[in-house]
Amino acid sequence: MSMKYKKTKIILILLLPLGFLLSYVLSFVPNLIEKYYSNGIYRVISQPLSIITGIFPFSLGEILVILFILYLLITLIKFLRNLKFKEIKKTLFNSLIKITITLGIIYFTFISIWGLNYQRLTFSEISNLNVKPAKVDELISLNEVLIKRANKLRKKVKENELGIMYLPRGKSYCLKNAYKGYRLSSKLYPELRGKYGNPKPVYMSSILSYLGISGIYFPFTSEANVNMLIPDSMFPVTTFHEMAHQRGFAKEDEANYIAYVTCNIHPNVSYKYSGTLLGVIYSMNALYKYDREEFLKLKTKYSDGVKRDLIAINDFWNRYEGFLEETSSKINNAYLKSNMQEDGILSYGKMVDLLIAEYRKKGLLVKN
Repeated sequence: MSMKYKKTKIILILLLPLGFLLSYVLSFVPNLIEKYYSNGIYRVISQPLSIITGIFPFSLGEILVILFILYLLITLIKFLRNLKFKEIKKTLFNSLIKITITLGIIYFTFISIWGLNYQRLTFSEISNLNVKPAKVDELISLNEVLIKRANKLRKKVKENELGIMYLPRGKSYCLKNAYKGYRLSSKLYPELRGKYGNPKPVYMSSILSYLGISGIYFPFTSEANVNMLIPDSMFPVTTFHEMAHQRGFAKEDEANYIAYVTCNIHPNVSYKYSGTLLGVIYSMNALYKYDREEFLKLKTKYSDGVKRDLIAINDFWNRYEGFLEETSSKINNAYLKSNMQEDGILSYGKMVDLLIAEYRKKGLLVKN
């Protein structure tokens, strides 16, 4: 083994700890990340990449994931075969080195081309929303406003023979026209601007459903991917959520809020309803934790159409509950925590803080 090869191997092995170290150190300078990475380096990388991969009507990310799984299976088979012919310790050591190098390359690339967005300024800082602790009265008031809006919008959307909301032009049309929400929103929030490829359908959506995943952003191809099986009422807001990740907003709570904003500014009423319904779901879930009596009172204010849509959403996910969904949830929770989203999946609920801050700013909530 040449000295040059050894040095290269050592550098590749060090990529994994270097990636974690880089992410940790830069978390202390969000202003610099915002200016030079999120609004600089990241945009230079992501937009051309997204436009190029956007030429293809299918998800390149989905194909790469399949190829990576095949690579892992082949590697495992080779490992098991080598155990028969080589020393176990040597085989284990070499395999560990290969795994470390592979993970290091993947993680360091991930951090470089997208992951540092976790360390950028918060969306509340960017948008000048004053996020602060809210009283339960404000939370109740927020739910009243959102439920009223959802009921009003529900009257304007189409429903199928079962009385459940559906997208009359289909989900593929939504993927092609979602950009309008971001184009209009960028006038209020310039950070949402940019030219990107359209969101992509996931052909193995049934697998995503069993994993409890509505959509996924694939940073290595800059593609926003959406589960095509989820209920129509959640499809637009899920699409807009993944597009928020595509534009460099990595944190889940912020992507949810941005999806809410961009859906509601979109001219299509179905998208407005989808975004508002997500707001209702998260706000009512938050209220359930703090005041169940008020939660039950407000629940009676749902229109019949909203009730049917919420039942349809629950029924859909209940069909896919099981070991895979539970395991996926745990992995996702660990992933979020590793990127300094301290509450893991629970951080999704912080979307409500942003909603309260917005409606408080508009003067639409009760006065403290």
